[in-house]
Amino acid sequence: MFVVTDRPALQPSFLGFDEPTVNVRFAGAQRTWLDESSWVEVVPGWLTGADRLFEDLANSLPWQQRTVQMFDRMVIEPRLVWWWQAGSGSRLPSPLLTDIRMLLSIRYGKIFDSIGANYYRSGRDSVAWHRDRLGCSGDAAVAIVSTGAPRPFLVRPRGGGVSRAFRVGHGDLLTLGGLSNEGWEHQVPKVAQAGPRISLVFRHDSTPTEQDVTSDQPDRARLSRSRHLADTRHRHPSYRAFEAELSDHVDGS
Repeated sequence: MFVVTDRPALQPSFLGFDEPTVNVRFAGAQRTWLDESSWVEVVPGWLTGADRLFEDLANSLPWQQRTVQMFDRMVIEPRLVWWWQAGSGSRLPSPLLTDIRMLLSIRYGKIFDSIGANYYRSGRDSVAWHRDRLGCSGDAAVAIVSTGAPRPFLVRPRGGGVSRAFRVGHGDLLTLGGLSNEGWEHQVPKVAQAGPRISLVFRHDSTPTEQDVTSDQPDRARLSRSRHLADTRHRHPSYRAFEAELSDHVDGS
């Protein structure tokens, strides 16, 4: 396990350290079609107060630095990571992450059951071209909430080709949807200069257990008290059915 002791300073965005609040309407969503069955959706500033969440996660998560195979040798991955999965018995470090899981599940029609956090400490940290393999085959959605400094997020056809660039950070939401994880690859490249960034990657169908999105939060009453989710049930027609499903799980557990 790698424990972070020397954290780079973050240049905050406007309202970046406000109380974190999500855009429940997904207002300003911009969907780009990569081909007839693959798309990328970006919601700028979807999470207000994202810099506060960045600081909380940077200081509280048990970050690890993995060793991965690169061709014929093992190398140290140039970023820090943390992983959570429904049914693991561990609680999420922030109740806000449970709220985000619920909203994303309603928006994209998937039950997001895992969260991966990736800590890019500077422009030297990166991830190479790849496709997500865990529970993301076929018609899938991979939702990424960016906190901290903006970084380029590149997408290209599988195996190579002309790439498309999306610049995300400070609370932007980027979602890969449709068959974008089948026929397309993505990366976060090294850059000459960049502040620290933590991306939160929400995936679905990554665990064989039948868990709902509040398995780590038995106190569902907190959701109705949450200021930024107080009127969600009126704005999302599927919310009541979704909440009933959660009630059945919690009552039967």
